[in-house]
Amino acid sequence: MRSPRLAALELRRFGRGKLPMAALIAVLLLPLLYGALYLCSFWDPYSRLDRIPAALVNADEGATADGRRIAAGDEIAGKLLDSEVFDWHEVSDAQAREGVEDGTYYLSLTMPEDFSRRIASSSGDTPETSALRVRTNDANNYIVGQISRSVFSEVRNAASTDASRTFLDRIFISFSDIHDATEKAAEGAEELKDGVGRAKKGSKDLADGLTDAKSGSTRLSGGISKLHTGAGELRTGSRQVAEGTQQLADKVNGVAEEVRPYLKNDGRNIRNTARLVADSSRAVRHNLDLLVKAAPGTSALAHASAEELAGIHRTRCEEADADDPACPALERAKVTAADVAAVADDVETLVKDADGDLKTMRDQLKKLEKQADELAARGPRLEEDLEFAVGKINELNSGAHKVSKGAASLYTGLTEAKTGSAELDSGVGRLKKGAGDLDGGLYRLSGGSEELAAGLGEGVEKIPDYDERDRDRRTSVMSDPVQLAARSLHEAPNYGTGFAPYFIPLSLWVGAMVAYMIIQPMNRRALAAGGSAWRIALAGWLPVASIGLLQVGALMSVLHFGLGLQTARAAGTVAFLALVTCCFAAIIQWLNARFGAAGRILVLAVLMLQLTSAGGTYPVQTSPGFFNAVHPFLPMSYVVDALRRLITGGGLGPVWEAVAVLAAFTAGALALTALSARRRQVWTLDRLHPELSL
Repeated sequence: MRSPRLAALELRRFGRGKLPMAALIAVLLLPLLYGALYLCSFWDPYSRLDRIPAALVNADEGATADGRRIAAGDEIAGKLLDSEVFDWHEVSDAQAREGVEDGTYYLSLTMPEDFSRRIASSSGDTPETSALRVRTNDANNYIVGQISRSVFSEVRNAASTDASRTFLDRIFISFSDIHDATEKAAEGAEELKDGVGRAKKGSKDLADGLTDAKSGSTRLSGGISKLHTGAGELRTGSRQVAEGTQQLADKVNGVAEEVRPYLKNDGRNIRNTARLVADSSRAVRHNLDLLVKAAPGTSALAHASAEELAGIHRTRCEEADADDPACPALERAKVTAADVAAVADDVETLVKDADGDLKTMRDQLKKLEKQADELAARGPRLEEDLEFAVGKINELNSGAHKVSKGAASLYTGLTEAKTGSAELDSGVGRLKKGAGDLDGGLYRLSGGSEELAAGLGEGVEKIPDYDERDRDRRTSVMSDPVQLAARSLHEAPNYGTGFAPYFIPLSLWVGAMVAYMIIQPMNRRALAAGGSAWRIALAGWLPVASIGLLQVGALMSVLHFGLGLQTARAAGTVAFLALVTCCFAAIIQWLNARFGAAGRILVLAVLMLQLTSAGGTYPVQTSPGFFNAVHPFLPMSYVVDALRRLITGGGLGPVWEAVAVLAAFTAGALALTALSARRRQVWTLDRLHPELSL
């Protein structure tokens, strides 16, 4: 009987009752428990993280930096509450600690009191790092702790970027401030250079001027010495003048005291007498001709007048009071009258003897007339003239004393000036030397100021000056200089799709393993009839392979239509899984055919070995060396790699490699099963009495 017919007969017996049929259906659906049900349980767990309860503690008190209020804790808390990551509950620190401990919350995030202050310190003189405190409890769930670390790493990076932006923005602003300040310094250096140039010219002029000043101060010192000598002579002379004016004033004041009472009462009489003399002289002068004619009579009259004046003089001056102040005037009048009498006599004589001296007499009379008029005019004011003369004499005396005192002060001042001029001459000499040093120093300063101006000008060009837009762009780059330009080739849309290449072959292996629990790996009738070993092997393999194909169809239908699994190459995936289930069936058939009851244990052992070395979860390179060593020799390693390319896309090289490997495993397993069938056709005591029966 051919192998397909033997396989059909093997399957037909499952339709003879309800229980066999139920067993067959259970075998067909068993891969769904490992594949569809397992993948369904964590198909996309990251989309449901908002159901995980987490505690949020915001103890941040905020801070102020550069006049701007910073509340980093509130900002982060608001973003977390608005996000779909975890089911956040704002609680106190004590509640969060207790909740993580008893399992109420899977984790807690705490922003300390100084969180904003430490972030703000990045723009100050003493920057400090800030910390977000995360508390997890692996006793509640280890995976949640791993997820939280990834999530909070992003939160920390975002907070660090914000703090870096604040710090770097201050640096770039400082660059602009330094640029502006350096630019002003360069302008000031240019002005300094010009000013030093002018100062250098001025210092030269000063040095030249001080040279002249030194000559002048020397001459000044000599001149003051001469002035000092002259002032000494002036002091002596002015003192002598003051002494003389004092004597004059004393004498005049004494005479004035004596004369003043007489002038006060007899001024009118003096005036009248003087006027009388003047009139007489005028009459004589104008009447000379008459005088000549009347000389004899005039002589007698003159003598009479002279005697009258002499009598007045005798009465007032000689008999009454010899100290009468009018006596001098009366004396002169008496003398004049006597002279007139004498003249009259002379005139008479002249008239008699000669007529030649009349002109001379006429001149004398004119002079007498003038003197008498002056005396008559001043007679009433003699007291005033006396007071005026006394006042002037006193003023002269006072001025002379002031001049004497001033001359003494001048002498004293010139003594000090003489000393000061000597010191001035010495000081000007030192100034002259200092001006020379200043001129040399300014020459060197001029060269330095030119270098300073040039250096600051070059420095301004080298110091950057950023505007707000450029500063913001540079701050963004430097606060986050390395961006993760992540581009996933053939990206898996969710967690379940990424793990499907691992769980699908697992479910097919389990399906084939269970199938051989109800189906004999080798047909007993064919063994008893002594059929061909290859026919026996194929007859035991085809029923399970057929069931495996049905399992593939059921599993992929549920994954695609039920869970939404999308494959890049759907037909290729199904065809490849058909080869996978046939290969697994052949391997499990051989283990059961060759080792009997122990083969079932080996099937589980091989399954576990493949699961740990296939690299379905973590890369196999992260596993211990043993698993890396057996990885290339197990079929599931190639199945996982090929399914990843078929489901998510990519090159087909690993797929064709897997096809070749699986075909080789299938052929090899069938050959080994045929060899086992040949051995089973020979009965031994071990077969009649097996040590273990399952």
